Amino acid sequence: MKTYSITILLCACAIALTSCNQGKTEYSEKSEVAVNEPSKEDLVKRGEYLVNIIGCDHCHTPKKMTENGPVPDMDRRLMGFPASDSLAPIHRNDLGPGKWMMMNGDLTAFVGPWGISYGGNITSDDTGIGAWTYEQFKKAMTEGKYKGMDNSRPIMPPMPWESFRMLEENDLSAIYEFLMSTTPIENVVPAYTPPPAMESILY
Repeated sequence: MKTYSITILLCACAIALTSCNQGKTEYSEKSEVAVNEPSKEDLVKRGEYLVNIIGCDHCHTPKKMTENGPVPDMDRRLMGFPASDSLAPIHRNDLGPGKWMMMNGDLTAFVGPWGISYGGNITSDDTGIGAWTYEQFKKAMTEGKYKGMDNSRPIMPPMPWESFRMLEENDLSAIYEFLMSTTPIENVVPAYTPPPAMESILY
């Protein structure tokens, strides 16, 4: 009788331990998923934070003049160089090794030995990066490929992609999600002007 009772007790303990272990496993798995997979809302919030501290507005947002000088015009945020704007005359004697590199008053156009480059439209509009895949965005940010395409030209200065390539995958993903959540602004930025083509606009 005693042997029978002890056997029943041991079986009950084994079942209880198995149930506890299963419960712990399920809880652990759920916790890991929750930690490793942030919500889209969290990614967008993280991406906005990174865009702000990295300073994307410096080159990609047109400016408006205030009593404190030029500040980003948030109504046109991240639309790049305005398609309706034009550049001031550029004197050929100002450019060259040991001379000047220049920016327009908006800080969205840049002139140097590489030619003339323009801050791109990085809003979610199709004239910006709205149609880009994440892989395109990653290639542009980490390999300096125009439009994130393998056979495209390099992205021109002052885009600091050499620094951005050190961003961690989750940060790149967060920036992408934030940019895809921005207000779409239709704005076709002028094409990059290589040095030979600059001759026709220099005086």
